[in-house]
Amino acid sequence: MKVVILAGGIGARLGEETHLKPKPMVEIGDKPILWHIMKHYSQYGFNDFVICLGYKGYMIKEYFANYYLHASNFVIDLKKNRKKALSSPLESWKITLIDTGANTGTGGRLKKIEKYIGNSPFMMTYGDGLGNINISELVKFHKRSKRIATITAAQPAGRFGAIKIGENNFVQSFAEKPKGDGAWVNAGFFVLEPEIFKYIESFETMWEKEPLEKLAKDKELLVYKHSGFWHPMDTLRDKIHLESLWVSEKAPWKIW
Repeated sequence: MKVVILAGGIGARLGEETHLKPKPMVEIGDKPILWHIMKHYSQYGFNDFVICLGYKGYMIKEYFANYYLHASNFVIDLKKNRKKALSSPLESWKITLIDTGANTGTGGRLKKIEKYIGNSPFMMTYGDGLGNINISELVKFHKRSKRIATITAAQPAGRFGAIKIGENNFVQSFAEKPKGDGAWVNAGFFVLEPEIFKYIESFETMWEKEPLEKLAKDKELLVYKHSGFWHPMDTLRDKIHLESLWVSEKAPWKIW
């Protein structure tokens, strides 16, 4: 089953980083967040990726074209013009890199890679969110549903601590960044049947609007509730938080 990753957005809210590189290339630790996402899927045996490029997409092409150099240690003999690898990357990934345009809608990006998918079900996610979603269970859930699309939903933590106030204004309890207001949000990590392409009308279509709304109306969209860790990288605050989890070796998405 192929894994499609949307990696073409500008990431304006992370401008401190994205004025130099595409958002999926912003690093968590010493690896791009895109690498972390791919590594997660790979642990469940999914190694065939289709990456939808856009803004500064050439940087993603360069990274994978020279991945062996990025991920290995080398001895370079300048006198003899030779190089010898001291280690080899462990990934067995097949990566299809497709330029889908800088200003294409998220649905339009999917439409532009339709011919690379064929008539088989596939997975799709965004290039800027990390979680410890059990991909195998997600796929099983989708297959049992016999619907066109499955969306993963999560309940992110609130941005601020919550105070429970009792009688006479005494504080009863204080919760540091509890779960939000109970709402479930789109966490990405979709499983899709090829029939979804008929729901995308043009290259300007936003996947999160008409296609998902129409799938829901047709009762062809089921939700897989993920109660574990999930966190998007929308702002510099998010990037710093994810970085701190990685550096402290407490990253919930690291299952390798």
